[in-house]
Amino acid sequence: MNQEITKVPEKPPFDRSSSQDSLDELSMEDYWTELENIKKSSENRQDQEVVVVKEPDEGELEEEWLKEAGLSNLFGESAGDPQESMVFLSTLTRTQAAAVQKRVETVSQTLRKKNKQYQIPDVRDIFAQQRESKEKAPDGTNSQSVRTDENKHQGKDDQDSSLVVGEKELIPLVSEEVPASETDINLEVSFAEQAVSQKDSSKEKAQKSKDGDASLPNFRLPKDKTGTTRIGDLAPQDMKKVCHLALIELTALYDVLGVELKQQKAVKIKTKDSGLFCIPLIALLEQDQRKVPGTRIPLIFQKLISRIEEGGLETEGLLRIPGAAVRIKNLCQELEAKFYEGTFNWESVKQHDAASLLKLFIRELPQPLLSVEYLKAFQAVQNLPTRTQQLQALNLLVILLPDANRDTLKALLEFLQRVIDNREKNKMTTMNVAMVMAPNLFMCHTLGLKSSEQREFVMAAGTANIMHLLIKYQQLLWTIPKFIVNQVRKQNTENHKKDKKAMKKLLKKRAFDREKYEKQDKSTSDADVPQGVIRVQAPHLSKVSMAIQLTEELKASDVLARFLSQESGIAQTLKKGEVFLYEIGGNIGERCLDDDTYMKDLYQLNPNAEWVIKSKAS
Repeated sequence: MNQEITKVPEKPPFDRSSSQDSLDELSMEDYWTELENIKKSSENRQDQEVVVVKEPDEGELEEEWLKEAGLSNLFGESAGDPQESMVFLSTLTRTQAAAVQKRVETVSQTLRKKNKQYQIPDVRDIFAQQRESKEKAPDGTNSQSVRTDENKHQGKDDQDSSLVVGEKELIPLVSEEVPASETDINLEVSFAEQAVSQKDSSKEKAQKSKDGDASLPNFRLPKDKTGTTRIGDLAPQDMKKVCHLALIELTALYDVLGVELKQQKAVKIKTKDSGLFCIPLIALLEQDQRKVPGTRIPLIFQKLISRIEEGGLETEGLLRIPGAAVRIKNLCQELEAKFYEGTFNWESVKQHDAASLLKLFIRELPQPLLSVEYLKAFQAVQNLPTRTQQLQALNLLVILLPDANRDTLKALLEFLQRVIDNREKNKMTTMNVAMVMAPNLFMCHTLGLKSSEQREFVMAAGTANIMHLLIKYQQLLWTIPKFIVNQVRKQNTENHKKDKKAMKKLLKKRAFDREKYEKQDKSTSDADVPQGVIRVQAPHLSKVSMAIQLTEELKASDVLARFLSQESGIAQTLKKGEVFLYEIGGNIGERCLDDDTYMKDLYQLNPNAEWVIKSKAS
C-alpha cells in the first residue's frame, strides 16, 4: 500500500533569485512538509506490486487516442468505409480536424512500417469535406469571425506576472488578498480556435506584465438564453459524444499552444478484491452499491468527510496538521475489518486523524483520482500561457474523467471549499489547501515519478497551482461548453437525416406513398399544438399535461412553477430541485434544463423536441 516517494529536499538547491523570493513568499513549506508527512506515514506499509508493461510506441498511443475519440473505424482490422465517420468529422472545427489528421497520419505511418495489411484510409479522403467548407465554422459562420471575434473576451487578466525556476516558466499562485478582476469565459467558440485568434492578434503578443499583479480573474459564465449544460444533464449517448469531442478539442488546444499531450497507458497493478484502501475506485463503488444502491461516491470517503466536519471546520491547521503515523496505521486496519459491519467506533477518530485518512485514501488508490491516462495532461496545464487557457484545459479534462473519478473529485473539491470558507479561523486559505492537497493527488507511484530536485521543485509549484485552479473554479469546471453541445446537436441532426433517408427508401421499397406518410406523420404530431405553444408532459404529477404559450420572458423555472402550484396531497411535498424540465428528442437525446433557460429561444433551436417534467432519478 506504499507509494514510491521521491526524496524531499530540505531546501531547493538553487541560487536565490527574484523567482526564488517569489516562491518563498508563497509558503512552499506547506508542500514540502506534506511530502515529508506522506513519507513518514508510508513507512512499514506493504508495497503494491506493479506489473511492468512494455512502453507503447507513438503509433500505439495514437491508435488508442483515435479509439477514445470514437474514430477507431478509421484504421486497423475493423476499418471500414471512411464515410461512416463523415457525420462526426463534418462537425469538427479546423483545429479539431487538424488534430485528428495528425494522429491518423502517425498511425498510418506506423502501420506501414510494420507492414500491416490493414486498410489505411487516405487522410485526403477523410478530410475532403473539411477542405470544401474550410471557410465555414460548424455553426455556419465565417471561420474568420471564429478566429477574431472573441478577442474581446481575452484581456489583461490573462497576462499575469510569471516566474522562472531554472529553465521553466510558471504562472505563480496568488494571494487571496489581491483584488481579483472579473471576466467572462467564452464557451461558444472552440477553445483551440480562440487560441489561434490570440496567436494571430498583435495585442496578445505583448510581454507579460512584470508589475507583480498575479491575481486570478473571477471568471463568470455568460448568460445563455438556451441554457447552461452541466455534466449530468445529458443522456449517456450524448455524453459519450461530448467526451469524444472533448478529447479532440483538448488535443487541438495543446497542439495550437505547442504543449505536448501524451496519454499514459494504465499500468497493471495487482490489487485487493475488497476492502477500503488501495482498491480500484470502481471496485469500491460496486462493493458500496451492494450496501447502499445508487451510491456514486465511496462510503468511506463520505464518512471521513463527515467526521472531519463533525469536529468543526474552524480547527486551526485543518488538513495541514497530520495524525500520528502509528495511530493512522492502526485505524486503517480497524476500518478494514469493521467498517462494513457497522461496528467501528468513529468516536475514537480524532479530527486530524480523519483528515490524514482522507488524504491516505486518495493517494493509495491503485490508479490516481485524476486517472492514469490524463494525470500528465493535468500536470501539463501549468505550461499553458494564460489563465483562461488553463481553465479551458481543466474544463475539458474534468469532462474526460471516468464517472467515478469525476464524482469523487467533485465531492472532494466541494469539501475543500467548505474548509476554505472558514479560513479566518482555521488559517487555511485556498493557497494553503492547494499546497497540502497537491502531493496527494499528483504524486502517483504507478507512474514511477523519479526526478531531479530541480524538476521536483518545478512540479511542486506547478501542481499546487493546478490544485488552486481546481478549487477556485470548480463551479465552472462541470460545465459542458456550448460549442461542444452544438456539435453534438449537429451530429444528431445529420444522423437523423441519414436515418430518415434510409427509412424513406425502405418505405418506398414496400410500396408506401412517402408523401402521404410524411403528411400523415406531421399532422398527427402537430395537430393538437397551435403555433407558439408547447405541450409539457408531467407523467408523475397530478397535472400530467399542460399547453403553455411561449413568450419572450418564459423560463424553465416558470414552467415548473405552474405545474408545482397545482400539486396537492403527497405530491405537494415536491420542492424546487427535486423535479426538472427536460428537452427530449429533436437534435438532442435528452437534456435537463437549468432554471434560467428561455423556452422560446430553446424552442427555436430545437423545434422538434418534446418537453417533459421528471426527476433526475427517474
